[in-house]
Amino acid sequence: MRRILSIVGLAVLVAAGFLFWLSRPQPLPADAMAGLEGDAEHGRQVYLAAGCRSCHTAPESEDKDLLAGGQRFPSDFGTFLAPNISPHPEAGIGDWSLDQFASAVMRGVSPENRHYYPAFPYAAYARMDRQDVADLWAYWQTLPQSDQASAPHEVGFPFSIRRGLGLWKAMFVDPDWVMAGDLSPEEERGRYLAEALAHCGECHTPRGALGNLDTARWMAGAPDPSGKGQIPALTPDKLDWSAGDIAYYLESGFTPDYDSAGGHMVAVIDNFAELSPEDRTAVAAYVKALSEPAGE
Repeated sequence: MRRILSIVGLAVLVAAGFLFWLSRPQPLPADAMAGLEGDAEHGRQVYLAAGCRSCHTAPESEDKDLLAGGQRFPSDFGTFLAPNISPHPEAGIGDWSLDQFASAVMRGVSPENRHYYPAFPYAAYARMDRQDVADLWAYWQTLPQSDQASAPHEVGFPFSIRRGLGLWKAMFVDPDWVMAGDLSPEEERGRYLAEALAHCGECHTPRGALGNLDTARWMAGAPDPSGKGQIPALTPDKLDWSAGDIAYYLESGFTPDYDSAGGHMVAVIDNFAELSPEDRTAVAAYVKALSEPAGE
């Protein structure tokens, strides 16, 4: 019996050690951004497509590019508060390096080597082109600073233990594309915008019990995290708009039946309206290429 208990105890220690190793923060390799020079002009287009200001602009702020944080995002795991990510060197992220910024965006790892919560959509940004990340960082240097302190998230135990997010990442963060197959160049561009930069799936795809996106029902609609209503499906069984209708909606906010966008989509359209017509058309082509949800 003593021998059996010793073997069991050793197995438990080995399993615990493996899980601790598996859950470790994994920033990008040290040379991941080597040799990349950022282009701030293009970086603004990345910034708009990625929706940075949609979440990080302070509530009621008159300056949409003052990323002081403070917006609240309720979920089943607690309420997350957007932090100050302005270029302020103390209150914001102004003292970060490009490498630290890239690891935060693409891996969800802080400069202090801690996991970020996936309310920050790094699971989508993991698909970003690294040159786009460098361009985005170059544009970041041109943004206004805010000395507003970031408020802590309102997340209770056990979700307050960030180490566990390493296991969540290992299970659910996949940098592969959801839409696979032979795509046209326009559809590929739309996929990059929708699945990586604009992270459309984060809102339009239902989630599992652990907050993971149910990719078998990609873009099939989901409950609004605020508890008010439903975020609509974009799949062909639910959305019968033409590609032109979709592109116009992303520019104007007006639907084919003379309604207008509401909720968080207003900020998304505010960003997309400043992108090129070709990018809006590419997203429309991607949406029209979506498949019906599995099993439906």
